[in-house]
Amino acid sequence: MLDIYAGENALKTIQQHGFKQELFTNFLGASGGPKWFTLFGLDKYLFGEFFNNRTTELNLIGSSAGAFRAACFAQNNPVAAIKRLADCYSHTIYSDKPTPAEITVKARELLAYVYGEHGCQEIIDNNIIKAHFIVAKSKGLVASEHKLSQLLGLLSSYTLNRFDRKYLKYQYQRIVYHAPASNIKISDQYQFDTQYLPLTNNNIHDALLASGSIPLVMQGIKDIADSPKGMYRDGGIIDYHFDIALEEKHEGCQQNISKKTQGLTLYPHFNSNPKPGWFDKNSKRTPQAKHYDNIVMLVPSAKFVQSLPYQKIPDRKDFENFDAATRIKYWQTVLSETDRLATSFADLLAKQNFSQIMAFEF
Repeated sequence: MLDIYAGENALKTIQQHGFKQELFTNFLGASGGPKWFTLFGLDKYLFGEFFNNRTTELNLIGSSAGAFRAACFAQNNPVAAIKRLADCYSHTIYSDKPTPAEITVKARELLAYVYGEHGCQEIIDNNIIKAHFIVAKSKGLVASEHKLSQLLGLLSSYTLNRFDRKYLKYQYQRIVYHAPASNIKISDQYQFDTQYLPLTNNNIHDALLASGSIPLVMQGIKDIADSPKGMYRDGGIIDYHFDIALEEKHEGCQQNISKKTQGLTLYPHFNSNPKPGWFDKNSKRTPQAKHYDNIVMLVPSAKFVQSLPYQKIPDRKDFENFDAATRIKYWQTVLSETDRLATSFADLLAKQNFSQIMAFEF
């Protein structure tokens, strides 16, 4: 039911020490909207059992849906929070032709429900499970709320990305909203300008909303509190499925010294073919292998996907292709079925049989 992939160093480490939660210092959560539903059972198990009662730092790095999940995991009761996210998102209903304003309003309602009364403060105060929300600060036409201007800006982004992904830095800046005590630094070969901003009670709602604000689909989030002025959009534009190195920042008296983290990164993902950025979805571009050397990826198998209704995982097009009742029933079935993936992972941990772990193929 569950496929497991590992980088060269990650596999060696697991073979030497066993598959233990103490080996992992980072956790990745990718963009993908309701595709995340296929990971629901795993998420409940990972933060209800595997990482439960953890005493050492675990950094959660997420964009869009991955950021929403991180906001759940960093709360005091992560399982209850992730259940709220799945319940509210899966039951969301829009009008026949929803506007970006309508979808944004629904997203704010979702956030309020997921955070609950104390969730925001719990995330900010959590010194063990540290949330990081990736957001793309937009420049030029892509910062416009005028549909035609935004379309032209996105077409420019697509063209620039076809030539070289590094050119996107002229239109987007990576913003990392982070737990106040975070020491994580992100680097990549494309040299995106990256700014780190602490989460506060004033910005935590808009920061998370911005991380999932898909261009054209939702409104951008303008002038987030405790942040530079400007337009903020979906973090998946730059970091869709990730092609990054994670480092630790160590502040000295006169300089900041960075070093690569020594721990492994756990990455539950809905497929085994990660793409660096949003504009790479239909391209052959893949992440650099070195950035996955310390990563362990948990992926629903093709056999599992074939067992689901319609033989596919959920996606945003389901809002258009199904009536509300059919879609909700389908999504609820998927959410229920994903408990089988958690059982498969628990079986691996119990048997410590690593023969099923595969190497990445990029």
